[in-house]
Amino acid sequence: MKIRRIKSISEFHKIRGLSSPIHPLLSLIDYGKTKILPEYIGEHWTFDFYSIGIKRNVGTLRYGQQEYDFNEGILSFISPGQRLSIEPNNKKNLKPSGWLLLIHPDFFWNTTLANSIKEYDFFDYDINEALFMSKKEETLIEGIILNIKKEIEGNMDQFSQHIIIAQIELLLQYANRYYQRQFITRKKSNHNILIQVEKVLSTYFKEENLVENGLPSVKFIADQLNLSPSYLSNLLKSLTGLSAQQHIHEKLIALAKEKLSTTELTVSEIAYGLGFGHPQSFSKLFKKKVKLSPMKFRTSFN
Repeated sequence: MKIRRIKSISEFHKIRGLSSPIHPLLSLIDYGKTKILPEYIGEHWTFDFYSIGIKRNVGTLRYGQQEYDFNEGILSFISPGQRLSIEPNNKKNLKPSGWLLLIHPDFFWNTTLANSIKEYDFFDYDINEALFMSKKEETLIEGIILNIKKEIEGNMDQFSQHIIIAQIELLLQYANRYYQRQFITRKKSNHNILIQVEKVLSTYFKEENLVENGLPSVKFIADQLNLSPSYLSNLLKSLTGLSAQQHIHEKLIALAKEKLSTTELTVSEIAYGLGFGHPQSFSKLFKKKVKLSPMKFRTSFN
């Protein structure tokens, strides 16, 4: 499988059949004017820049072995290094539309976003975790995009970068709000994910080779559910107030309490049996969560 690394925004323009960008570190593209040249169809790409897109009727997008057909309006975020591929939409009555904002990390240099952009977890979400917007939300986001368009296409001066950065920050803040709304409005499907998390953890802790495999990771659980670790953790936090890592710890503590109160296994045997490499790590976590050491918890039953 060929993976093409697209290092610059200019290179992206060339691949998508567009003229050269106005600014080498920043570009706002009318998605309806893009095309995929035949020699690039089926390739997998990684970018050295950020991509924020409002897209409709974009065709089939693939992340790894999964594919998703998006014909409704979505807001997606791609960070440098993520891998994806795009195939053209073959439905003649559906024309791709929307906007694609490309930003090289160097554009953020010496601005507030240089470090804070890493705090927006949705840049690590997979394409199937894109944000589905209402018409009202889409209109607001498109308004911000058009403000950026005016700055890029105008005579850029010493104020332009700061104004564009402020607009990008505003867009990201609204995206944060809308993702929280999406977590809430999709309660039924999201609660199914919560049930699946419990099943994955229960199955994992029933395995006989926990000593060899160690503790389950957030990535392991996310992979089982075909979700990204960041999306899973934020979804669980929204539903329960606990992150994915905290859910793992809650399951561990519940199992540890059961073994301490119903078996004669030593604390070390329980720790190894739950996948801890060192009993001290288990005891430290147990005391932090229960406010008692494992031994004091056990003696409280006698």
